[in-house]
Amino acid sequence: MDLQLYLTAFVTLFVVIDPIGLAPIFIALTPGQSGAERRRIGARSLVIAAALLTLFGLTGDAILSAIGISISAFRIAGGLLLFLTALDMLFERRTERREGQADGDQPSHDPSVFPLAMPLLAGPGALATMILLVGENQGVGHVVMVHLMMLIVLGICMVLFALATPLARALGRTGVMVVTRLLGMLLAALSVQFVIDGLRGSGLFG
Repeated sequence: MDLQLYLTAFVTLFVVIDPIGLAPIFIALTPGQSGAERRRIGARSLVIAAALLTLFGLTGDAILSAIGISISAFRIAGGLLLFLTALDMLFERRTERREGQADGDQPSHDPSVFPLAMPLLAGPGALATMILLVGENQGVGHVVMVHLMMLIVLGICMVLFALATPLARALGRTGVMVVTRLLGMLLAALSVQFVIDGLRGSGLFG
C-alpha cells in the first residue's frame, strides 16, 4: 500500500473541495435555520455529493475511453482546470463567486442540491480529481482507498458544517481568506504535478 499516494489523494481532494472555505458559505446559504435544520441540509448535500463523486470515480474512465480521450490527456486537462481553481482561490475570485451564489438564494430555499452538493462540493474540479486519482491504479484496493479518502474529506465537511457558526466567528473574514490562499498555493503545486504526469504519460517526453 502506497501511503504517500493516498495522502496525496486526501490533500488534493481536501484542497479542491475546500471544507474550511465552505463553512462560512454554508452559514450564508442557511440564514435563520435552526441547528437541526442546518444538520439536515448539510447531511443531504453531502450524500448527494458523495454519490456524484463515486459515480465519476467508478465510471469516469470508461466514459473517457468510450469517447476516445486518454487518461493522460484528461490528466493534463484536469491539471489545468485545477490550476484555474487555484488562481481563483489565490485572488479571492472563488470566495466572491461562492458568496454571490449564496446571496442569490432565498432563505426559504433548500440549498442542499444546488448550490451546495453541485457545484460547491462536487464541482468540476472535484469530479475531475476523482477520475484522475482513480486512474492512477486500476486495482480494487486503490479504488476503495481513493473513495475512502473522498468520504473522509466529506466527513470533515460535515463536522465543519456542524461547527460553522462558531468557526466563522473565530476565524473572521481575514482568517478565512488566509486559509483559502494557503490552500490555493497547495492546489497550484498539485495541479502542475498532474500536468507533468500527463505529459510524461503521453510519451511526448519519453
